[in-house]
Amino acid sequence: MMPYAKPPNGITRLHAETEARMIDPKLKRALGQAVKGVQVVAATHDGVTRAYTSHWVTQVSFEEPIIMASVSPKHDTYPLMKASGEFTVSFLAGDQVHIGQYFSYPGRKFHYIAPEYLTVVDGRTVVPDCLAWVHARIFQTMPMRDHELMFAEVVEYGYGRLREAPLVYSSRHGWRIANDKARAPGDSPRDALLARLAAAGFDAVADESTDDE
Repeated sequence: MMPYAKPPNGITRLHAETEARMIDPKLKRALGQAVKGVQVVAATHDGVTRAYTSHWVTQVSFEEPIIMASVSPKHDTYPLMKASGEFTVSFLAGDQVHIGQYFSYPGRKFHYIAPEYLTVVDGRTVVPDCLAWVHARIFQTMPMRDHELMFAEVVEYGYGRLREAPLVYSSRHGWRIANDKARAPGDSPRDALLARLAAAGFDAVADESTDDE
């Protein structure tokens, strides 16, 4: 019988660091409750276009059109985003789950078999019939442990099927369609809170937003 050979310290440490970075399953179940809209992020450089599905694109400023995209450096879209300094985000409708799943994998896995899932509109690569799209220029990046955050300013946009329900996703609930409104017609939780303030003798809160949807 061969004697047990202890692995080099470097390998042991690497396994320990990898294990330490893994999210605890119970914590992952809690994080999985976060439901977010689904997007396809595309980038083009030197005539090559690649795209990936994300639910980690978000607006990060009210006063400026700033968005943040999270991307893995291992994905084939990443070098194109870095080289071009820009990317385009298509917001998917609820009936576009097939497109969302297609771009959830590196294109080479499916041998780029579905080119019809992308088209060019006003010079930008977008998903046909999406809800809307935005094109943004990167001005800052922030490396994370396994992803890189890209902060970008939206410089162009286009509308699609704005009235359709969006596609949403969470690791706990999977792919869903966001459709039902959370409030009954005429119901205003804000008005109820203002009434409570008035009843308690407080002045009404200044109306800082006209968007009560």
